[in-house]
Amino acid sequence: MFVLVCDSFGVGAAPDAVAYGDAGTNTLSHVAAAVGGLDAPNLAALGLGAVTPMEGLAPQADPGTAHGRATERSAGKDSTTGHWEIAGLIVEHPFPTYPHGFPPEVIEPFEERIGRQVLGNVPASGTEIIAELGQEHVRTGRPIVYTSADSVFQVACHVDVVPLAELYEWCRVARAILDGPNRVGRVIARPFDGPAGAYVRRPERRDFSVVPPAPTLLDACQAAGVAVYGVGKIVDLYGGRGLTEYRYSSSNENGVDLSIDYLRSPEPCLVMANLVDFDSKYGHRNDAPGYAAAVEALDRRIPALVEAATGGDGPGLFFLTGDHGCDPTNLPSTDHTREYTPVLVAGARGSAAVDLGTRACFGDLGATVADALGVDAAGLAGASFLEALGL
Repeated sequence: MFVLVCDSFGVGAAPDAVAYGDAGTNTLSHVAAAVGGLDAPNLAALGLGAVTPMEGLAPQADPGTAHGRATERSAGKDSTTGHWEIAGLIVEHPFPTYPHGFPPEVIEPFEERIGRQVLGNVPASGTEIIAELGQEHVRTGRPIVYTSADSVFQVACHVDVVPLAELYEWCRVARAILDGPNRVGRVIARPFDGPAGAYVRRPERRDFSVVPPAPTLLDACQAAGVAVYGVGKIVDLYGGRGLTEYRYSSSNENGVDLSIDYLRSPEPCLVMANLVDFDSKYGHRNDAPGYAAAVEALDRRIPALVEAATGGDGPGLFFLTGDHGCDPTNLPSTDHTREYTPVLVAGARGSAAVDLGTRACFGDLGATVADALGVDAAGLAGASFLEALGL
């Protein structure tokens, strides 16, 4: 089983998008419109154009595929919440956010533990605050701390000033402090390098997430003796739980390569990958053309991924989905958007593509994976659609 989570692949405003300030958003549709149409025939063959109107993609799908969209039941619109729900765990109360920066009861013990005062402590775009405060950070060694509309405590440091190992340790310190009423979803290490005026974020980002409060699909698979392999920030989003092995990725392309390596396993397994570039490099930077180019680059790799998942001794199933939206045309915001996510499947049976409709929970995907693997999913949210796939 291969679950590919394309970070921020949103396909239209969720029913409760207004409550999140996200009415009218549609990440992929608006990205396609911004560039005059996407060249993505392989995603079209999986039915992406049938899930939401998308310039350049016909509303059709090939036999042996299934397509639909999923509704998030959990409160929030962040990666941790989205990934947990995919794996059957509903977040009833959103993680706390800090529109005015972090309070003294968070910042003061953090500064005391690391022996330095922080810079920033405001909601900000990562690239913008690094450009603004990077020189002061380099001069003083004080870390840049910032947040966003999501539940994140982000720490940015130049690698020549604060080595990666030390940055990661500072993030572990913050993770220990951020508990109770200040239990944020993620502490994120944001290393960067380069000269003043040309700072560039590095790929060694690390997410220090809260540990899931209950078992997820990953734990259920391991309990059943099914190997679970994580690619990208999967290990961070699940707090290191439920994984047999994992590898961080340096880019979307590298994430695809690592996924294919894991899918060569001769034994039953679940491979779960997160491709973060869509979100971190383009969605949050309001870069619709860059986002479109990344979608087209992934499209070129889809045949190899589908073959790796569904061919060979398996056969297996290929699933593609998202964890939230991040509409780069939703100006002036640079934040995530509350949206439906696509559910695309390859490896179905039958002479026609299957329309899965609108699923009531991200966890329907995880329930289907469990069903296909014969894993006990008792207690996990979601309803399997395996039968609809002809399996």
